[in-house]
This record gives sequence, structure tokens and C-alpha cells, in this order.
Amino acid sequence: MSLIPTLAEAIARARADLRMGLPVVLGDHLAAAVETLSPERLADLRKLGAVVLVLTGRRAETLKARVYDGDLARVVLPAEADLRWLRALADPAGDLMTPMKGPLETARGGDVTAHRAAIALAKSAELLPAMLLVPAPAPDGLTRLPAGAALAQLATEAAMAPVAAARLPLMAAERSRLHIFRPDDGGEEHYAIEIGDPPRDQPVLARLHSACFTGDVLGSLKCDCGPQLNAALDAMGKEGAGVLLYLNQEGRGIGLANKMRAYDLQNQGFDTVEANHRLGFEDDERDFRIGAALLRRLGFASVRLMTNNPRKVAMMEGHGIAVAERVPLIVARNPHNTGYLDIKARKSGHLL
Repeated sequence: MSLIPTLAEAIARARADLRMGLPVVLGDHLAAAVETLSPERLADLRKLGAVVLVLTGRRAETLKARVYDGDLARVVLPAEADLRWLRALADPAGDLMTPMKGPLETARGGDVTAHRAAIALAKSAELLPAMLLVPAPAPDGLTRLPAGAALAQLATEAAMAPVAAARLPLMAAERSRLHIFRPDDGGEEHYAIEIGDPPRDQPVLARLHSACFTGDVLGSLKCDCGPQLNAALDAMGKEGAGVLLYLNQEGRGIGLANKMRAYDLQNQGFDTVEANHRLGFEDDERDFRIGAALLRRLGFASVRLMTNNPRKVAMMEGHGIAVAERVPLIVARNPHNTGYLDIKARKSGHLL
């Protein structure tokens, strides 16, 4: 029946539930996000059975917890563990003040499909990747997902549907048009700014720009995002044609709240990559397939890509968009972003 939610729609519902502090059902497990869970719901979960805290391998490595499941660890909860203890393991903000949080006992053996799906779901909800799981019958009313199918669905590429478009004169180019695209997985909308009337049968000057509220809107000096955005639009305006894809993947795909957590860690002395790892994320959690999908929807098959990131070039070519030229996008440094740019070059391979 078409009125029943699809798997993608149920996952979108589950993301919203986790953000509000509700548990969801993954296969035969109840799963709840540590970040948003209340003490009352934690107590109720513990009444149902043996609860484990699932952390990514990155976070477990910081906590010196043994990782038996490849990319995740299952921490056995001590009897006295409360929400404060759980959040101290999930959030590294206080790691330097209380570095010893163990010894931590981690489980091994058995099927971890539900646990892996829980971490993927937390990341897609832009929550800290720390989940509580308990194998138990689920109460009625909770969102239910088959664990394996949910994990596979979370890894698939969302389909982009055009929603609206209108002429929008910009400072960089008065003849511009803004296109809005909505993914079918319930995620955030993405935008394409089309400058002029670029021909579809020639490589278009293009830029994949990930949203940066702090840099693009507030003029943050900690990154080069705002200057890169303006430089790309100015270059397209001068050329009279181009397309800038504005992808809502803040903080390299971890969301603004986690980005601020990473900034706090950077203020403690960690670099960008180290901060992400301590939070439990990879260096870069963005999905650049979105950019290729938007270009195809707009009718482009070839680009002159404005980027310093070879990974973007490889992604484009791997998803059917020919890169006729990589156009460097170098902007001025300042005392606040020099270390950030150095790490971009040294650890992330950017060509600066």
C-alpha cells in the first residue's frame, strides 16, 4: 500500500526520533542516541536487558578501548554507569581534564549489523556517533527498521528532485539563477547557482562548495570557505558562465553542532583531523556524489572544476562527470587559518 512509509521514509523518521531523544528499533535491538537520551529513558532501557554503548573505532582508539569489530567498539556498561558517564565517553570536550575513563570492557563476537546501522544512523542525524543498544522486544509506537536493509539504504546515493528555480541577480553576476533540489531520503536540500547561460555541450566552470555557516555567513577567519565562495562566484561572473553547487554538508558532513565541538577541541590544541577523530568521525564525512548528481540533473556532462582537492576530481570522474581541467582556487591566508590550511595540504592532500 502506497500510504505505508518506504524504508527511506522510515529512516528519515528514525533520524528525527533520535534527535528528539526517542529510541528506535533496529532489527531485534532498541537503539538510542547518547547525546539526546534522558535519564528516565536510560533507566527504562536498562530494565529491558544488557545495554552496550556503541562507539566508532576512531572514538574507541582515543579512549584506549579495545576494538574487536573493525570500525566500531561495543562498550559494556558498568552497573553504576549513568548518563553523565555515558556522555563523557561520547563527547571528548572533557578528555584532557579527565583523560582516564576506563578501564573499558568491550564485547566481541556475534552479529554487529544493528550496531553498525545505529552508528550510521547517528551520523546521518548529525549526532555524536555514540549509541546505546539493547536486544529486547520493542514497545509499540517506535519507528522500526530492518538493520541490514537500513545500513544498506544509508549508504545509497539519494535521488535529487528539482523543487523550484528563479532568477536571482547577484553581486558577482546579475544574470544568475538559483535552483533548489530536494533529496528523496528526507535530508537537507541542496542548491545550484547558475551564472549566465552556460552551454551544456561544453565543459562548464564549476565549483562544489560545502556549506559553511561560520565562513560564508559570519566571515570566520578560521577557514578559507567564505573567500573561496566569493572568489568562485567572481570568476564565474567574469567569465559570464558557470555553476556553483552549494551542498548542505556543514563541517565536512558532521553538522554545525559537531563542527563547533571540533572547534573547541582545536582550541585545546588538536588539529582539524585529530578533532574529527576524537569526536568519532572520519577526516571527511561528506558525500560528493551529490555534486555529480546535481550536475547531471542540470544537463552537464563535463566540467572545469574549481578545486584544490584531488578527491573531488576523482569523485566526479568516478560518477560520470568528465573533468576537463582542474582550476586551482587559492585564496589569501591569515594568522587564524594558516594551521588549518597546512593540515589540509599535509593530511587531506589538498594542492595549496
